[in-house]
Amino acid sequence: MSVHSQVCDLRIAVLFGGTSGERKVSLASADTVLTTLRDGGYEPLALDTGEPRWWERLEDADIAFNIQHGVGGEDGVTQGLLASMGVVGTGSDVLGSALAMDKLRSKQLWRSLGLPTANFAMVDAHTDAAALLSEWGAAFIKPSAEGSSLGMSRVDSVDGFKAACEAAAVYGEGILAEEFIDGPEYTVAILGDRALPPIRIEASREFYDYEAKYKGNSTRYHIPCGLSDGEEETLCRLALEAFAALGCSIWGRVDLMRNRRGEFQLLEVNTVPGMTDHSLVPMAAKAAGMSLLELLEEILLLSWQAGAAIKGRAA
Repeated sequence: MSVHSQVCDLRIAVLFGGTSGERKVSLASADTVLTTLRDGGYEPLALDTGEPRWWERLEDADIAFNIQHGVGGEDGVTQGLLASMGVVGTGSDVLGSALAMDKLRSKQLWRSLGLPTANFAMVDAHTDAAALLSEWGAAFIKPSAEGSSLGMSRVDSVDGFKAACEAAAVYGEGILAEEFIDGPEYTVAILGDRALPPIRIEASREFYDYEAKYKGNSTRYHIPCGLSDGEEETLCRLALEAFAALGCSIWGRVDLMRNRRGEFQLLEVNTVPGMTDHSLVPMAAKAAGMSLLELLEEILLLSWQAGAAIKGRAA
C-alpha cells in the first residue's frame, strides 16, 4: 500500500504563524506546505495560531500538520495542547519538543551520554567575559530557547560580548555562550528512523545567520557533502543518536560542525524545520529522490501511525 493511499483521506489542518520571533518564517513555510498539499489533491484547513481561539476549529481535522517555528509552536506548548485535545499532531511530542528547544538542556543531556558538543556556559551581565574568551578565543552568543539564528552573534572581544548578550536578551532571559568552532557546518535531516543525505553549508557571511538562511542567495549547499562514505556514516549515526537522545521523533534536523581535529560536534536539533524555498529538509529529501509532496505525506503517515499507537496503548 502506497504512502499516498494511507493518508489521502485524512482531513489535514496546517498550523502556522503564532506569535514568536519566527512568525515570518512560519508563514513562508506554511505557504509552501499549503500549496504543495493543495496541488497534491488535498484540501488543508489553514489555521494561523496567532489568531484568537484558533484551536476551536481543530474539530474539523483528523491531523494537525504543525509548521510553527519557535516559542509556542516548537517547544512543547502546541504539542501539549494537541495531546490534551486528543488530536494527532505531526512531529515530536511534548518532551522531545521541549528538550530540543532548550539548547542548554540539550547539551547537558548529550554530554551526560558522551555525545560530542562544543564547550558551553550560561552567561549574563555579570559573566567574566575576558576569562571566557581567553579560554575559548571566540564564542557564539545565542538565546537558549530560540531558533533561526535569531539573536545570535559571534564574538571575540569583551565589548562585542556585552553587545551580543544584549542582542540575545531581546529573545528571552536565558543566554547561552558556545565555544567557537572553526570548521565546516553540516546538517542532517531525519525522517522516521533514517537520516537523509547530509548537507554541507558554505555561508558567504561570517556564519550561517538569519540573513544567510532566509534572505540571501549567496549561501552554497553541497550535496553530496564531500565526506568519505565512512565519515558520512559517522555523521549520520551521530545525528540519529542525538535526535533520539532528546526523545525526538518523526522528522527534524540536526545541525553539527566539524572542528580542526576532524571531530563532529553537535549544535542543536530542530523539531519543526523550515519549509521555505531556502529550507534544508526539502533539499535533503530531493537528494534522496523524494518530491516535496512525498516528504509531507511521509511525515503525515509516520505521525498518524504514532498517534494511533499512543491511542491504542491508552485504550
